[in-house]
Amino acid sequence: MSTIDFRLIRQLWMFLAVAEEQHFGRAAKRLGMSQPPLTEQIKVLEHSLGLQLFDRSRRGTMLSPAGAAILPAVRRFAEQVEQLEIVIREVAAGQSGVLHIGAITSAMLDTVPPLLNELRAAHPNLTVFVREIDSVAAVPELESGDLDLAFVRLEGEIGSSIATMPLTEDRLAVAMPKDHPLAQLPRVRLKSLETEPLVMSSRQVSPVYFDMLVSVCRSHGFAPRVLHEVRSVTSQVAYVSCGQGLALVPASMRKLAPENVVIRPLKERVMVVTAALAWNTKRYHPMVETVVSWLKSHRHGRHHDVPRSDMQ
Repeated sequence: MSTIDFRLIRQLWMFLAVAEEQHFGRAAKRLGMSQPPLTEQIKVLEHSLGLQLFDRSRRGTMLSPAGAAILPAVRRFAEQVEQLEIVIREVAAGQSGVLHIGAITSAMLDTVPPLLNELRAAHPNLTVFVREIDSVAAVPELESGDLDLAFVRLEGEIGSSIATMPLTEDRLAVAMPKDHPLAQLPRVRLKSLETEPLVMSSRQVSPVYFDMLVSVCRSHGFAPRVLHEVRSVTSQVAYVSCGQGLALVPASMRKLAPENVVIRPLKERVMVVTAALAWNTKRYHPMVETVVSWLKSHRHGRHHDVPRSDMQ
């Protein structure tokens, strides 16, 4: 097992400062050091990497092609180090735990906030990091331990260690421009979408959800004409708003629809899982068990919103 090279980490911080300031003097001031040792450390870094990271001239300091190529990865690394520092500070201050949650956009809007309110009330020392993810990213990130919990659109058997629990289910509806002929109907027959261009959530983002919608259309005698594949249900509504087609969306999206979009339920009763909880059963985390047991006891099948209650 290799030992952490803290000197390299420090040199990468220096590289980032010079790259962003494009000036050794300003970078040195930002880092709280004098310029000569900064210049020397950058030379040492260049030598150890075997790369020239900067082009120096009378006009100033510019990133070389090699420097520009590694800059995005160094930025991501710096962000990860900062997050690590936050976690260490929180734990050192006596925090009872840290929870990393990933969620699709729609879950961040309705399913996750009530849960976080309950968690904060019951566990005030818990530190929670929430970030947006695509459903397809949940499994590898849960397996690697980058995420403790995921609120995504997944169903059924996912993998040997990944468990899922449907949380919210909703009736499928159609989002369409306000002036569309079908907008006059209280309910829309699925078959009437046969010739309509559709905006779908990308199969790449959520294969199970995409395949289910295609299967529903085929069972009603037609293959959907997919004009656009987008990254989220909210994006579907946005595309409809821009006149780019119609979209099959959960009926609860009514509350997020702009004025020029109407959402009508399908005449057929088609239910879709709008959010499911996913977690890795092979990685023990006490707060994951707390969340899973609380959500199990507060699940209301087809009720769209996660109910609010005192967390035990």
